[in-house]
Amino acid sequence: MKRKTHHHSKLSPYNQAVKQAYFEILKVAKQLLSTIEHEELRYSLVRDERSRTADGVIIHEFVNPLLYLRLECQPNNLFAIHYGFEQINKECEYTDCTASFTRWIYALTSKQATTLDIEAAVKTDWCINNPSDMYEYIEEHNKSHIFQLIKHKVTASQRKRLLSVA
Repeated sequence: MKRKTHHHSKLSPYNQAVKQAYFEILKVAKQLLSTIEHEELRYSLVRDERSRTADGVIIHEFVNPLLYLRLECQPNNLFAIHYGFEQINKECEYTDCTASFTRWIYALTSKQATTLDIEAAVKTDWCINNPSDMYEYIEEHNKSHIFQLIKHKVTASQRKRLLSVA
């Protein structure tokens, strides 16, 4: 079965809007993760197939021990966003990150935030609830992801804490 390939210049307005929202969500995810002090939680595995937008292809995938995000071209030629986040059973500094991530996904794909209605592009037919396991698996069996470290950005509260210790 031959896959139909689309070129970026010929993306439908809908797919272009979904793609734009996805990369805005990805930017927010990286900003959220940049505030985490522990380096191992700022590592990510990235798969980038933007040059291929065929049916059923993963166009871009971001896997981190706390957050997961994927842009794919579904068999109906429409782009879709899948996501996930680590389920954290107790209140800790990472729950703010995962909760904010989820809120941003829906804020950036809402009818109010986009020129086209792309709300249906956010799929929940499956949701990754343990990206740390997925990260470890891909790290061990890596075929198409590259490692990236998100640079740490000290927050105001972290700065105050460091100054009070000094």
